[in-house]
Amino acid sequence: MITRADAGRTLAGLGLALGALAGCRGTAQDDAAFARVQARGETAMGVDQYTSSHVFEPLPDGGRIVLQRDADDSTGTAVIREHMRRIAAAFAAGDFRLPGFVHAQAVPGTAAMAARRAAIAYTADTLPRGGEVRIRTADPEAVRAVHEFLAFQRADHRVAAHPHDTAGAAGSHR
Repeated sequence: MITRADAGRTLAGLGLALGALAGCRGTAQDDAAFARVQARGETAMGVDQYTSSHVFEPLPDGGRIVLQRDADDSTGTAVIREHMRRIAAAFAAGDFRLPGFVHAQAVPGTAAMAARRAAIAYTADTLPRGGEVRIRTADPEAVRAVHEFLAFQRADHRVAAHPHDTAGAAGSHR
């Protein structure tokens, strides 16, 4: 049975995905800005952003960040897993400089996430072609900040909220 909350989340996700899709059809200036995000992302994460897939999934207790290689690549997979461990530790310490570098700006949600760091847990885990950081909190204000952070990431990386969300970029940034 689908609850009203489930329906609301589905519609909100569809709206974000359609917004991200619309953003993919931007101007040459938008495309140049996206290319710069991709280049800084490769510098920060150590893998080609065009041959890797991101997912920024909001969940009721926080969310998750996924990064995986699009094809088997043991070296790239190892680099991603180390990157995910580093960002989980940095975020737990309230350090959000890396997303700021990738996006060349203060990333929405990170100030509140840093301020509420004691109420948020970050856990890095492995996935078949990369890794993920699971973000958990029982603090409603922290959940809102995490969701704001993930929504910005989805938009700037031009990806959908979930790999099965095919209305947007389907979890890939191509």
